[in-house]
Amino acid sequence: MEEERRRKLRAFLQKWDLEVTDLELVDLALTHPTYALEHNLPGHNQRLEFLGDAVLGLAVAEYLYKELPDLNEGELTRLRAAIVCEANLAQAAQTLGLGELLLLGRGEEQSGGRQRPSNLAEALEALFGSLYLTAGFEGVKRLAHRLFADFLKEESRWKVVDNKSRLQELVQSKGPENVSYRLLAQWGPDHDKRFKCGVFYQGKLLATGEGKSKKEAEQEAARKALKKLRNGVREQ
Repeated sequence: MEEERRRKLRAFLQKWDLEVTDLELVDLALTHPTYALEHNLPGHNQRLEFLGDAVLGLAVAEYLYKELPDLNEGELTRLRAAIVCEANLAQAAQTLGLGELLLLGRGEEQSGGRQRPSNLAEALEALFGSLYLTAGFEGVKRLAHRLFADFLKEESRWKVVDNKSRLQELVQSKGPENVSYRLLAQWGPDHDKRFKCGVFYQGKLLATGEGKSKKEAEQEAARKALKKLRNGVREQ
C-alpha cells in the first residue's frame, strides 16, 4: 500500500475514533471487486461485507431487544431490517465519507460508483467487519449506535418502519382499491442479487425502489411513494 493511501486511512480512522489498527484490513474493506480484478489482487471486500452484515445486525438486534421489551419477534425483525436497509447504510457511509476512500475499477468509477448506494452500503458493512476483527463487538456497537442514533433513540419511529403498511393505510383511506407491487428487474450474481420493484396504484406507477431482496425493494418503493403522494407528485 502506498504511503499516501496509508495517510488517508489513518486520518479517516482518527477522525471517527475507530479502533482499527490493521490498515491493510481497512484497505481491503474499501476495495471493490472491480478494482481487485483490474489490479490482480488476491481479495476484495465481499468476505468482510459478509461478516460485517452479521455483526451489525447483531448489534442492532441486541439494542432493540434490550430497549424495546414490549415488541414481539416479528416487530423486532421488521424494525431491525428497516434500520439496516441499504438506504440507511448508504447514508451512513456518506456521513463517514467512505465514497472518497473506495478503490474502484475504471468502469465502476466512470459510471458513478462512488455515489452508488449498493457500493456505499457494502463498503460500510465491510468496514464493520474489519472493526469487529480488530476492536471486537464493543467497537461495532459503538459505531452502530453512533451512525444510527436517530433510529435507535427516537421511539416515534418504532411505529412507522413498515412503509408498505403505511402506504396501504393511506390509499385505502381514499377508497377500496389497494396498491400492488411488481418486480421490474433483477441483476447480479447469485450471492449478491439486486432487485428493482415498482409500486402501482390505479394502474399508474407511483415509485420504484431497489434492494438486496424483493421485500427490501418493495419497502423502498413504498417509502418513495408515500413521499410523492404527500407532495402530490407521481413518478412518470
